[in-house]
Amino acid sequence: MFNGLGMHLGNLSLLSDARTRSISPENFTGEKGGGARATDGTGAKAARDLGVGWKISPSVRIEAGTTFTIAEMDGPGAIQHLWMTPTGVWRSSILRFYWDDEETPSIECPVGDFFCMGWGKYAAVNSLAVCVNPGSAFNCYWEMPFRRSCRITLENIGFEAMVLYYQVDYTLTEIPDHAAYLHAQFRRTNPLPYKQDYTILEGVRGKGQFVGTYLAWGVNNNGWWGEGEIKFFLDGDTAFPTICGTGTEDYFCGSYDFDVRQTNPAGVETVEYQEFNTAYAGLPQVLRGDGHYQVQQRFGLYRWHIPDPIRFETDLRVTIQALGWRSQGRYLPLQDDLASVAFWYQREPHAPFPPLPDRDALEVI
Repeated sequence: MFNGLGMHLGNLSLLSDARTRSISPENFTGEKGGGARATDGTGAKAARDLGVGWKISPSVRIEAGTTFTIAEMDGPGAIQHLWMTPTGVWRSSILRFYWDDEETPSIECPVGDFFCMGWGKYAAVNSLAVCVNPGSAFNCYWEMPFRRSCRITLENIGFEAMVLYYQVDYTLTEIPDHAAYLHAQFRRTNPLPYKQDYTILEGVRGKGQFVGTYLAWGVNNNGWWGEGEIKFFLDGDTAFPTICGTGTEDYFCGSYDFDVRQTNPAGVETVEYQEFNTAYAGLPQVLRGDGHYQVQQRFGLYRWHIPDPIRFETDLRVTIQALGWRSQGRYLPLQDDLASVAFWYQREPHAPFPPLPDRDALEVI
């Protein structure tokens, strides 16, 4: 795009009339010259000998059962980077984005899952769209244009207060007529009913492009779990999809169970899952269990369709099979714990989202 939207190395040298702004606890409104003016905040005690301008308001405290407005912006403009470090239980912090004064959010997701941390435990993520850095620094680089307004909230549905450091970096600029809005939808099924496909996304109406999948996959059986095919039903597809993958690890740009086989000095072959991060796909998290209370294997996977968006004209449905192996070389439909975030761009208005699961149904147990 142009005029300060979607900068990359190829056009970074080009001048623009776009105006850069940033919202944080040190500048709640993002106004020009509005930063570092706080006289009270979570850092006031530490700065008591220094005064205004010395990190008086670096974070906010969000009480249990309350919703905090992270940012409100008047457009036209576009979010270009989002950073935050939420404490507490990540599945109990619900992130929502509202574009252009809409009543229902276009993004509704537990904060951990939005940043590829569905299991509530840190793992490094190094991709173009999402980076998670030590010790729990969540970064998002999805481009998020808006025309009239943007509102971002975080609801704490947990039992205890949480602390949030955050920064929303955006630009005020003209938005092309053909620019669409980012949407992100969370789903979870635990356990998946026998012989039923898992639905990543359905009910999308309108024109747009699908740009990413995050999956938090909890395995409830022994053995390999990723034989299932992903399917994209486009523009009126019914029983059969236009796009059908060949296996779970294949869709996430890996192969052969994500396994690395090695032979130790004693000549014994070992097999291990291999975590990996790339620009567009990765398996950044493998929780192997400890054989005591933490007995299940759990995986976090992402796939970004950035150079290869899946475009649709009228409607979209996305499913994936949970499939392993049983005796005699037969497939086994699995009943695993699956949670996902689907990312896509489309014009507004969007179709209603399914209700978000309640706190107990979201919990990682």
